[in-house]
Amino acid sequence: MDSMNAGPANSAPSAHRNSDVWVVIPLYNEAEVIGGVIRGLLTEFPHVVCIDDGSTDGSGSIASYAGARLLRHPINLGQGAALQTGFEFALEQGARYVVTFDADGQHRVEDALAMVDRARADNLAIVFGSRFLDDRTKPGLLKKIVLKTAVWVTNITTRTKLTDAHNGLRVIRDDALRQVKLRQDRMAHGTEIVVQLGKTKLPFAEQPVEVLYTDYSKAKGQSLLNSVNILVDLIIR
Repeated sequence: MDSMNAGPANSAPSAHRNSDVWVVIPLYNEAEVIGGVIRGLLTEFPHVVCIDDGSTDGSGSIASYAGARLLRHPINLGQGAALQTGFEFALEQGARYVVTFDADGQHRVEDALAMVDRARADNLAIVFGSRFLDDRTKPGLLKKIVLKTAVWVTNITTRTKLTDAHNGLRVIRDDALRQVKLRQDRMAHGTEIVVQLGKTKLPFAEQPVEVLYTDYSKAKGQSLLNSVNILVDLIIR
């Protein structure tokens, strides 16, 4: 396992209705927003772990101060590696469900909560967030075309039928998560996780979610160029 240090546990009560849920956040240079992201999540989820993937801006310290558990990669290994470290840690803590959540503020706590509730109610092992099941998300025409193309490529290569291939908001039950071993460190890990979860043959569904495209999130990687890079990763991987 990657070298890491665990920060102090937050003090949320163990009797919380989502005490069996761990939110896993890959973290790389998000000092401006990560504190608010964590504080928002802790209103509904008592367990949040951030994997500081070699940040140089103090993001890890801010995350720990805001109440998250903190794991550290001494160098930047990529989002796939950060997720895998978080998955292994959450399972060691006895997580029944893991929520993957982006650090840049583009995901909504309300959507994550609804996805966990649906996993429980419908006995689902995986719930994928999709920005294309309703009209709340406004990615722009060109970005939408690129993302839709990525969906088409992913569905062909993985033999799945998802409407959103690279949405970082997911809920994964422990029996499915134990079968995930991510090795793709760059953005292609989004396809890799779909492949591995599909192979479990466990029940899954998609859930409508809203992705918030702010000026900040676009600057941090949600631009059109980043979407093109994801598509290139899919084609050449």
